[in-house]
Amino acid sequence: MSLKITLKPHERMILGTAVIKNGKNRTDLIVENNVSILREKDILSEDNADTPCKKIYFVIQLMYVDNGNIVKYHNLYWTLIKDVIKAAPSTLVIIDQISELIIANNLYNALKLARKLIEYEQEVISRAS
Repeated sequence: MSLKITLKPHERMILGTAVIKNGKNRTDLIVENNVSILREKDILSEDNADTPCKKIYFVIQLMYVDNGNIVKYHNLYWTLIKDVIKAAPSTLVIIDQISELIIANNLYNALKLARKLIEYEQEVISRAS
């Protein structure tokens, strides 16, 4: 099954392990095989992974696009979530759901749920301020 992606002018995306940047015109791409795809709005740079939950998102993103180092990223993920759960036990429900998706190798959906974890983290931080 094919996937049609429309890129805005100058929009970036990750396709497999390649970073693609569109030119000055809108472009349609048709992806005809199963490959990791992340649009620019879903990409988190390492520099912007500046909170514990953003670091979790970043590691899941690495799992998704760099399957060759999955064991390394899994180990890092389990270390990060232990620290987050210890600091904020209320994150356990979301983290359990994310972990189940990771174990099932459903990494794209794990990324989507990790976005909600980041939102929750922001709520907790704003309440504490």
